[in-house]
Amino acid sequence: MRVVEQVVADIVSSPLLTSIRDWSRDNEMIWSVAIALVILVGGWYGSKLVVRLAGRTVAQRIERPSVTRSVLRTIRLSVLLLSLVAAALVLGIGNVEILLSVGVLSAVVAVVLAPLIGSLIHGLFILTDKPFEIGDMIEIVDQDHVGFVEDITIRYTKIVTLENTILVVPNSDVHERDVLNYSAEDERTRVSIEYDVTYESDLDQAIRDAERAARSVDEVVGGGPDVRVGSARYTASPLCDVKAYADSGVRLVLRFWVKEPYKLTRARSIVAQRVRERYADTDVQFAYPHRELVFNDAVEHGAMQTNLPDNSRDADRAESER
Repeated sequence: MRVVEQVVADIVSSPLLTSIRDWSRDNEMIWSVAIALVILVGGWYGSKLVVRLAGRTVAQRIERPSVTRSVLRTIRLSVLLLSLVAAALVLGIGNVEILLSVGVLSAVVAVVLAPLIGSLIHGLFILTDKPFEIGDMIEIVDQDHVGFVEDITIRYTKIVTLENTILVVPNSDVHERDVLNYSAEDERTRVSIEYDVTYESDLDQAIRDAERAARSVDEVVGGGPDVRVGSARYTASPLCDVKAYADSGVRLVLRFWVKEPYKLTRARSIVAQRVRERYADTDVQFAYPHRELVFNDAVEHGAMQTNLPDNSRDADRAESER
């Protein structure tokens, strides 16, 4: 037993181990930095692994793609922050220094990044209120932006426009403006076309031909069950009604449902062309503004009375005296 203890003592006191201990003591900072880097790299890849493992479970429980993405981003950010704190502790940065750093960072964020904080708050409102979801077709009314929602983050909303361009809108702008959602409950969208026909036209025939013209377009819902919007129900087939008796003719409004929201412009154009083609073969005429001038007897006999100013009359009198 004494022999073993002597051997261990000789090994511990050997010059090699003494040199290793001295080198480790002198290079303690290098070891700390190396361990901190390992922690940061592990946290980076670990955050990806956690998101991958938890992604399916979170998606099944939440059932909203936009909220699911935000939750997974938050989980990954939390793992990265924990890795950063652990690396700071390894480097010898204490809790007080960490708290002071967080306090300074918070002050900078509050002063310099106020617009970003506003966008984050509006992003939370959008995720909570659910005005639209990923895949919906929306329109920002006052900016004339129409497209499909590709991503909703805490800070911005990404939209793919109908021109196949990417539009990134801050959530503060989205939340403060009117947004039309064409895909909220039903993709079918109602379109109205107004026009006037003359009073001499056959009104019943004009209404029938307009409805048939809209029904002949492939993009238009030709019939079927009523379309339900909230608690109201609307006829699915095209419907033409008299809206008003205008100055130049009878104003008709043709309403029809388009199957897909991104075909609104094309459907409206084709329906307008079909209506014109059907009216061309009938006695129905489009009305346009016109005026009928009626002259009295004095004008018919060539006499016209004018009211001239006094100076004009004096000039005419002087001309006649010459």
